[in-house]
Amino acid sequence: MPAPAAYPVAALKYGLMGDHTAPEVRLSDSSALWQRDNLSIGGVRYGHGVSVPETSSVTIDLNRRCSTYDAMVGVDDMTMGYGAIRFSVFGDGALLWRSPVIRGGDAAVPVHVGITGRKTLRLVTESVDDFDATGFGDWAASRIGCG
Repeated sequence: MPAPAAYPVAALKYGLMGDHTAPEVRLSDSSALWQRDNLSIGGVRYGHGVSVPETSSVTIDLNRRCSTYDAMVGVDDMTMGYGAIRFSVFGDGALLWRSPVIRGGDAAVPVHVGITGRKTLRLVTESVDDFDATGFGDWAASRIGCG
């Protein structure tokens, strides 16, 4: 049995370049994804995470037994207070978690989701303000626990 491991989403390989033994981002089913260091949500800095457009979907093939997904989600401070986003986590197509609407400047919301038995994880953001689709959603400190 593989040793327990935490996989930061900011460090995941893309499926085309991976060896399929660890979680990998599925390029064919994913929106733009910016793997970053030093994100800021609600004035609080996070060491790593991923940023996505306000409306996005990122699919991750787990490729091994994983049990948890954790993150801090919110609108990135680089949008200077603009944006309103709802975040969702799906496992094998089933909704596992959904945030309230988070607006630019709001504090990050913690995510902790059990994903035992799942083969895929999908991270979804939805813009909830048709007139203000300029923000970026952050999945800060985003990691998958496997083992």
